[in-house]
Parts: sequence; C-alpha cells; structure tokens
Amino acid sequence: MYPEQGPHVPVQRAVEVHQPTPYPPTVAVPAPLAPVHPGTVPAVASIVLPDGRVVTGYAINPAQPEPVAAKPAVSRTAVNIALGGAGFLAVCGGLILLTSFIAALTAFITQLIILAAVIFGGWIAVQILGTRGHQGGGTTVNIRKAVFKRNHFRG
Repeated sequence: MYPEQGPHVPVQRAVEVHQPTPYPPTVAVPAPLAPVHPGTVPAVASIVLPDGRVVTGYAINPAQPEPVAAKPAVSRTAVNIALGGAGFLAVCGGLILLTSFIAALTAFITQLIILAAVIFGGWIAVQILGTRGHQGGGTTVNIRKAVFKRNHFRG
C-alpha cells in the first residue's frame, strides 16, 4: 500500500496564516427623514477569506432572553392559606351571630306568649271575679227559685 517503507524525514514548509479581513462598514449618508416600514433590510457585513472568497451576510443580534417575571414577596400558597383562614373565621362568626339571633328571637316569642297569657288570664279573672263583687246593677235571674226581678236579687 505504501510506496516507501523506509524512514521518513519530515518536510518543513513555510506556513502562512491568513486572518479574515472585514470590509469597513459603509458610511451612510444621512437621508431626509421619511417614514420607514418595519420590514427594512438590515446592514450587510462582508469578510474576505484567505483564499480570496468574499462572504457576505447579515449581522445576527444575540437573542435576548425573556424577562423573568418578578417573584411576589409572599408566596401564593401563604396567601391562599390566609384567605382560607379569614373565610373560615367569617363563616364561624356568621354562625355564632345566627345562633345568637335565633336564641334572642326564641326568648322574644316566649315573652310575647307569657304576656298574652297574663293579659288574657287577667281579663278572664276580671270577668269572673268582677261580677261577684257587685251586688245590684243589671237583671238578676235565679233559676232555682224562679224569681225574676229587675235590678234586684233576693235570696
């Protein structure tokens, strides 16, 4: 495969290093201000390679990362727990108020019933006891003796 099987002497050659030479950017002559469409063509950059070829292309701007949303000072979990606790306390307070209202309403109705009983009982007592205390006045009827006299009772 190899034509020579003998010892090889390295060949020293002169090495030239070529650096790409960019063209200086063209100086733009300021044009009168006119509305520019957003789809304008960006500036073109060109470089010369060591073998004489010219490479032309657009400059690529580095991608800007998306701005990170500021983290809230208090975690959302803590806020949710606090709101849940406040809601629970509001419900408990409402139940206590409802219980107190029902107890007060029951006491009020009980007092109204007692007051009605006292008034009605007093009226009945006046009706029963009021006629015994008066002798005279009105028509008296004694069914046992069958004595009917007007405004006077004799026993």
